[in-house]
Amino acid sequence: MCLLTACSRDSAAENTAPAPPKRDVAATLAQADQLFAQRDDVDKLKQARQLIGQVRDANNRNFDVEWRFGKFSLFLGEKLTDEGQKQKAFEEGRDAGKIASRIEPDKPDGHFWYGANLAELAKMSPVTVGYNSVDDIREAMNTVIKIDPSYQGASAYDILAEIELNTRLFGGKASKAVEYLEKALDIQKNNSNLRLHLAQAYLDDDQPEKAKQQLEYITKMQPDPEYLPEHKQNVAEAKKLLASRF
Repeated sequence: MCLLTACSRDSAAENTAPAPPKRDVAATLAQADQLFAQRDDVDKLKQARQLIGQVRDANNRNFDVEWRFGKFSLFLGEKLTDEGQKQKAFEEGRDAGKIASRIEPDKPDGHFWYGANLAELAKMSPVTVGYNSVDDIREAMNTVIKIDPSYQGASAYDILAEIELNTRLFGGKASKAVEYLEKALDIQKNNSNLRLHLAQAYLDDDQPEKAKQQLEYITKMQPDPEYLPEHKQNVAEAKKLLASRF
């Protein structure tokens, strides 16, 4: 009997033990943002995404948590080399963006990160995913433009341009891509990503001199301090294109 009573008391004590404290969401987001700023180191980016994942709650969705998870998933997926891991990151980012868009449909964040992750999945599987996703990606980016065309450095136009360039066998046009990217640069002139893609669109649209101007500008421009890692990659790519095409 004593043994049974002791077991019962032990069990009761375990059941009434306090649950581990929940992470403070605001503090976790701030910590994750600091790690994301160091994303040149892929391990820091993984840590940032992992932190956000720890405060995701399926029973109590948080807009700022979900869109960040979508954003960090996209940046991580672009850095990963394993195809399965890339796909998983983009799929999880797509789903988090969709959740955020449902929580706050009048804000651009969820729509953008949903569409941006879906666009990466479409590039990975152009036949199985891409063909069926073009309309959804366009709808998401047009919603972003309607709400805030300057969001994420006017990158919604960039993704629309990418669709045009990647679907030329099905009616996409390089000239339309140029139009989108020129609109984007009118809004955000300090985005080397836009300029690199505009140069590529000019090349595809048989406007080599304009392409060269953009590429040369990238190598000399003052970068956005928030996007130094991406700017370094864009400068390297611009120099490659200048060397190979001119």
